[in-house]
Amino acid sequence: MNELTVHPAERADTHEPIRGRVALGGMEITVLTDGVFLVDGGAMFGVIPKSLWQKRALPDAQNRVLLGSNTLVVRDGKHTVVVETGLGNKLDAKMQGYYATRQLLPSAFAAAGIRLDEVDVVINTHLHFDHCGWNTTMTNDGSIAPTFPNAQYYAPNGEVEHGRKQLERDRVSYRPANYEPLIASGQMTLLNGPATIVPGIVVDTYPGHTEHMMAVCFDSDGQRGCFISDLIPTSAHLDITSGMGYDLYPLTVVEQRKRFYARAIPDQWLVFFSHDHDLPFCRVALNEKGKPEARRVGGVARP
Repeated sequence: MNELTVHPAERADTHEPIRGRVALGGMEITVLTDGVFLVDGGAMFGVIPKSLWQKRALPDAQNRVLLGSNTLVVRDGKHTVVVETGLGNKLDAKMQGYYATRQLLPSAFAAAGIRLDEVDVVINTHLHFDHCGWNTTMTNDGSIAPTFPNAQYYAPNGEVEHGRKQLERDRVSYRPANYEPLIASGQMTLLNGPATIVPGIVVDTYPGHTEHMMAVCFDSDGQRGCFISDLIPTSAHLDITSGMGYDLYPLTVVEQRKRFYARAIPDQWLVFFSHDHDLPFCRVALNEKGKPEARRVGGVARP
């Protein structure tokens, strides 16, 4: 079997826990993984025909494509800030089997030499289970405890309000054990719009995937980057019309990508993806056809 026919999940480097490191001014940003997982390719690429999307993402026999579960750890000498916390260890056996989850994030922190108790801040861009699963940990006795005991957590208030409705369209995505205990204890702060979390790290609302989803932007010594979350989940979704079936507001996704590119491309931001396992960050430029494409930068796990 040659490299062109090997499914990504079978590659030897798939489970490397540290997906990349990069300096952004005075910040050091490390990308850790909770492990790859598998999702239906049609759902990930919405109305795009399989004949087109399979050129970007190789499906398995069940039509599933491999996704990463990227967590950013941002350190500036004063703060240790975590962005997103993966799928966690609280999914039932059926969901674990379907998604083929790995539950690697705590060991990824250990591999990076970062203690869970030294994290000051955790930011959730939205509250789908694959972005906040390790906010809390299910212990051996079945109780729920904060994974990052000394951190203040931040999430959009609108996400909590939406999740509590348990709507038929997306109730499977909202797992109260990932956030309700933190809200009850006061360890989670709910945001109602753009905010500065610590100096140089701000959040801003980028609706489309959900109504209240946030991006996390970094600014240090004149260099800028952004974790754009599920507005652009992977580098295979850079085209403004390459949305997901999971997006609640597909037309808003198009407009918000235009808004994002209007700043990120001319100012050469580092763009961090939530679900791109092989290319967790890059710069984005326009190709000869005027379409956005990824430009690899140093620091990713796989060249």
